Amino acid sequence: MEDIFEMRVRAAAKAAWLTILIGGVVLILHWILYLVFMSSHPTWLLRLWGPDMRWSFVQSVWFWGDAVFKLFLWALAFIALWLTLWSRQLRKRRHGQ
Repeated sequence: MEDIFEMRVRAAAKAAWLTILIGGVVLILHWILYLVFMSSHPTWLLRLWGPDMRWSFVQSVWFWGDAVFKLFLWALAFIALWLTLWSRQLRKRRHGQ
């Protein structure tokens, strides 16, 4: 029973680390697009946001969206670290017995 539980905890830790990696790539890509669009101010992007939109609002929403996404990634990183350490502790306990 403990072997199955240990494998599941280890699998959850691996999945969390992979999710953090993919989220980090998405965050970097999103930040690059933010820099490109905020320096060029394409009119089609402003039209996508709707009528009477201003670049200051788009910039603020985009920036805060990235900030919140980064906070979620940090929270997931702490959870992944906890799962990794817990998995190692379970493995040590199993091999110590």
